[in-house]
Order: sequence, then C-alpha cells, then structure tokens
Amino acid sequence: MALTMLTELFIEDPSPPMLLYQVSETAKLDTLNYQSYFMQDIFAHFPDILFIHRTYNPMGKVLYTFLVDGPQVQLEGHFARTVYFAIPAKEDAEGLTQMFQIFKMFNPAWEKVCTILVDPYFFPLPTLAMEFPTAEILPSAFHICKFLQGKFYQLSLEQPVKQVLLTALQSTMCSATAGNLRKLYALLSNCIPPDQLTKLHLYWLLNDRIWLAHRRRSQAESSHYFQGLEVTTRILSQFFGTTPSVEQGITSLLRFVQQHSGDKAIFSLGLSPQSNCAPSDVSPHSPKVEQLVEACIQHSLRTICTEPAAQLCLGELAVVQKSVQLIGSGSEKVNVQILEDTHRVQPQPPASCNCYFNQAFHLPCRHILAMLSARHQVLQPNMLPPQWTADSAASLDDILGSKWSETLDKHLAVALLTEQVGQLLQHCSQEEFELRYSTLRELADIWIGPYEQVQL
Repeated sequence: MALTMLTELFIEDPSPPMLLYQVSETAKLDTLNYQSYFMQDIFAHFPDILFIHRTYNPMGKVLYTFLVDGPQVQLEGHFARTVYFAIPAKEDAEGLTQMFQIFKMFNPAWEKVCTILVDPYFFPLPTLAMEFPTAEILPSAFHICKFLQGKFYQLSLEQPVKQVLLTALQSTMCSATAGNLRKLYALLSNCIPPDQLTKLHLYWLLNDRIWLAHRRRSQAESSHYFQGLEVTTRILSQFFGTTPSVEQGITSLLRFVQQHSGDKAIFSLGLSPQSNCAPSDVSPHSPKVEQLVEACIQHSLRTICTEPAAQLCLGELAVVQKSVQLIGSGSEKVNVQILEDTHRVQPQPPASCNCYFNQAFHLPCRHILAMLSARHQVLQPNMLPPQWTADSAASLDDILGSKWSETLDKHLAVALLTEQVGQLLQHCSQEEFELRYSTLRELADIWIGPYEQVQL
C-alpha cells in the first residue's frame, strides 16, 4: 500500500521530486526523505537559517519538516518556505544521522547554514550539532511562544490574568525588543506562582541570540510570520498528526503541498514554473539548471516512450550526467563528446546519431540526450520511431526481434571500433603514433596471421 501510494505521488508531481523511502517487512512505511526541485531551489537561495518542526503521529512515527527562515525570506503561501520532509526509522542517533546525511546529500548548500531553529525540547541536539558543526542551534521564537501559551492554559490561573498574559505574549512576539522582553519577563514573574516559574524557562526571554534575527522584522511582518507558521503546523498536524495510517497521512500531506506549494514563491525567486518542463526562462548560469533540465528530460522520456524504451534511454542519460561536453553546435549538425568518444548528431526530427546505440535501436542515445540537455530542451514525440512511442503496444522482445540483424550488428561493431581506433591514432604525438601503430600491427598479425596482409 505504501509503495503504491508513494509511486502515484511521484508520477503526479509536475517536477519529479527526489524521493527516498523504505518499506518494512510488514509493508509499512519505515523511512522517507522527500524534496521537490522547487524546494531544493528555495533552500539554495536561502540557506542561512533553517527551521525544523516535528509532528508526531499516533503510530509513533515523527515527521521532520525543514523550512527556511529569516527576515530576508519573503515568500507567499503556507508551505512556500518548506524545503524538506523526512520520517526517520527511529528517533535515535542512528536514524537521525541517516536523515540529516541524506538531507545534506540532496542539498550541497547545507554548508552555508549558519543558524538552526528548533523547539525547546529538541532532544537530538548532539546529533544535529555533529552533522552541522558550524551552525548555531537555538530555540525558535515560534516554539517558545507556543510553549508559553500551552503553559498558560495548563496553570490554574484566573481568566482575566490568563487573558492579560496571552495578550502581552502576543504583542511582545510581534515587537521583540530587549525592553519588551524584559517587561514580559517581569510580568510573568509577578503573575505566575513561584513554584511554577521554573517550568516556564523564562531565561529564554533574556537570551538575546534567540531574538536577534527575529527582531529585524517589523510588527506587521512578525504578525504575518507567526500566523503563517501557525497555519503550517496545524496543517501538518491535521494530515500527519491525527491520521493513524502513516502512509495515508504523508501521502495526503505531500499531495496537498504539491497543490499549494505556491507559484508565487517560485516567481519571487525569478524562476519559471515547469508546467511545460521547458525551463527556458531560467538563467543558464544557475547551478541547478542542469538538474532541472535533466529532470525534465527524464519526465519526457517516461511520458513519450514505452517503458522498455524509457529504461534504455535512462541508462544513456546516466552517462550524460557523469560526463558531457558540447564541442560544437550548428543548425544542422552538433558535435558531442562524452569521455573519449566524439559523435555526430543530426538534431532535426527524427534525431539521429552515428553511434552504435542509435543505429541499432533508433532511440535517443546519450549524445542526443546530451545535446538536448545542453540546449535546455526536452524529448519530442517526433524524435523517435512510432514503435517506441507510448501508444505502441509492442513489447521489447517484438521490437528487438524484428529489427535485429547479425550482419548489421557486426558491421556496426566493426565501424564503431574502427572509428575509435582512428581517433586514438589521429590525436597523439608522432612517438605515441609509432608505438600504437606497432602494437596494432602486432595484434593484427597474432589474430589473423602475418601470412594474410591486413591494411591498417
């Protein structure tokens, strides 16, 4: 059940997310790490302050929600500042270490995190400090406010006194100057019974480091900030914190986030939403453009091609992601170099290449995919033969069986090897040429025999 729902969620996402999850032997969701490319870009733009919120599920699982924070983050939408979701296997050192390390693997900008805001009872502090050694870990103003509100309701206070304290807390949070914090500290010291004061941890109000960044917001911005977090945390509790099924809760939550992730947030960053999977408006100098383009190409392959064709092409794309260089581009032909191989690509539909893969299967090879990636384009239906399109019902065996020819296979293999050897002989010094030629001559004589003259 968990596998089915999460797979459907992956397909429905307009920009393919980075999704890692593990299902236990009982078919229950054990771990989850989720981040869309929009989330990753937002974190890359605002990595300085990270806000972490925990939501507990009735089944004992905990959802960790990561948000960007700070007065410079001006994003509209309740989940616009959300950059990561994770469910660790257990809330122990091993489970949390794995969760934080996967987050860092997804987000190279983690090294720029200067401050991490957590709830006051965030017990995994040693693990967090070990994984983010250069970041300062502080209680968040929002969590302190929620903690004090809860304590006011728990204490046996008269209604007028309780109302005064709640009003004072709200006004102080919206204008957290040193003077206002001291006034709130004095008010609580006078109104709360002495035996209860130690449970309120009032020293947080006098810790200037907690309030320094928050103090840079205006009163209106602070009010908007707290209201936004209040709505966000309530939605998290509604979907994940009150649903007995962990799988159903996280799937419903992520679907809600997909639908309400806020295009406004993307536009405010100067990015273009990927409704058509063609990020032509994205700056080509952005460090994330390549990943966005490759994600769009993957999406187009899965959408246009049959499953066997998509799997073959995704294998080719994996090579492109490791090493690719566009060494020449024209309107009619494109020279693409991957590692040591150089091939000629004909970009006009149906696209073709002189490599073995394209000649044998008539599918977009690594060189065609590299050309699309370099030009920030995606695969189009007219770039592959009809038998490979998603509407075709033919199986992989039928297609390969009808097209395979032993003679053609040998011819292509020989042609490919000849071209590679020729490239090695052409691009070397005179001394290297003599050595390589004599080695090739010796191999030919051993293989065929010196009695049969073979021209090299």
